[in-house]
Amino acid sequence: MREQKAPLAPAEGKLGILLPGMGAVATTLIAGVLAVRKGSGQPIGSLTQMGKIRTATGNLKIKDFVPLPSLDDIEFGGWDVYEDNVYEAAMKAGVLDYKTLQPVRAEMEALVPMKAAFDPRYVKNLDGTHVKSYTTKLDLAEQVIADIRQFKATRSCSRLVMVWCGSTEIYHELSDTHRTLANFEAGLKANAADIAPSMIYAYAALREGVPYVNGAPNLTVDVPALLELAATTGTPVAGKDFKTGQTLMKTILAPGLSVRSLGVKGWFSTNILGNRDGLVLDDPDNFRTKEVSKLSVLDSVFHPEENPELYGDMYHKVRINYYPPAGDNKESWDNIDIFGWLGYPMQIKINFLCRDSILAAPLVLDLALFMDLAKRAGMSGVQEWLSFYLKSPQTEPGLRPEHDIFKQYVTLHNTLRLLMGEEPVTAASEEAYQDGPAA
Repeated sequence: MREQKAPLAPAEGKLGILLPGMGAVATTLIAGVLAVRKGSGQPIGSLTQMGKIRTATGNLKIKDFVPLPSLDDIEFGGWDVYEDNVYEAAMKAGVLDYKTLQPVRAEMEALVPMKAAFDPRYVKNLDGTHVKSYTTKLDLAEQVIADIRQFKATRSCSRLVMVWCGSTEIYHELSDTHRTLANFEAGLKANAADIAPSMIYAYAALREGVPYVNGAPNLTVDVPALLELAATTGTPVAGKDFKTGQTLMKTILAPGLSVRSLGVKGWFSTNILGNRDGLVLDDPDNFRTKEVSKLSVLDSVFHPEENPELYGDMYHKVRINYYPPAGDNKESWDNIDIFGWLGYPMQIKINFLCRDSILAAPLVLDLALFMDLAKRAGMSGVQEWLSFYLKSPQTEPGLRPEHDIFKQYVTLHNTLRLLMGEEPVTAASEEAYQDGPAA
């Protein structure tokens, strides 16, 4: 992340939030923001709206401490592989009930997705019908750029951010196409098979200087070519994969086991879900992308290479099962085999019946508002301070990600303090003790 270069610009005018993928998460977000505007809902789960921060003048709400746009000044737009308007998509997603949606129905019906940049090879279980035609992937990227410009003009937005809310793409790895911006642009012209749709959106956003957040475990802005483009245009990026259900629980519980020096022999995790995400992940190639993201969490908290007596033999398994009757109400089970004093075994079992999109929607809002803040502060490149929201936090090359949610929370708050000219909160010093520490 490049440091702030200029005074923090005010949040003047409208902020446009562009969402590739207007399914369960995006429609839940939009309906929620509209409901909050009308006074019929509370933005629970959103730090930007309800969270507080300790400052020199007391505990303030974050939105009262840093200059963030009002929810009244947000415009939504996006793309989807199906042509349903946002109300129709929300009804099909089945996350929010009729009573919640009816007061905001007219506004949601007015939001119609743009045709998507789509490649069925990357999401084999979807049959997109509302998609762009193109000759080359460069042509496809230029169409997305045109969409961005038209949205900004027609909605009279002064600033934009883009947050990927689309499906998990098939697993693929860094290739020569992704190593430099020149290679990537040559690949766009040559229709390179290893340029995924998420990369098309990211390229278009970064070309326009629009901050981009990767909300899925896809290989997208974590490649050198797009990081080079972000540096060239001075644009913030962040990723990847929203931290919602089971992984949220892991990043809360695992740090507690670690700080108490309790050992872990095994951690078995399984999930059932029935929404579009579950359908996509029912394909082994798409599941592999998600599996890599979910498996990375525990090693990054426990550091088995540094603590072999406690975590050196830990067995970690993750499973996701598509079960249509569950809809968006994901259920996860965790069986954790731990051991304590003298190696005596114990077990922890967690059954989390969560609502995936209810947990994800406030994350999308916060990420959008904080990325806009970063852009106005002159920050560019990887915004590691937003790891708090992400399952597989993106870092600058060569840096180990931090998965401990409590450390991530401190980093987020300290970044906000620095942006507002306050000193970060650090570990207690002697002056923090009323009578000094005991001799």
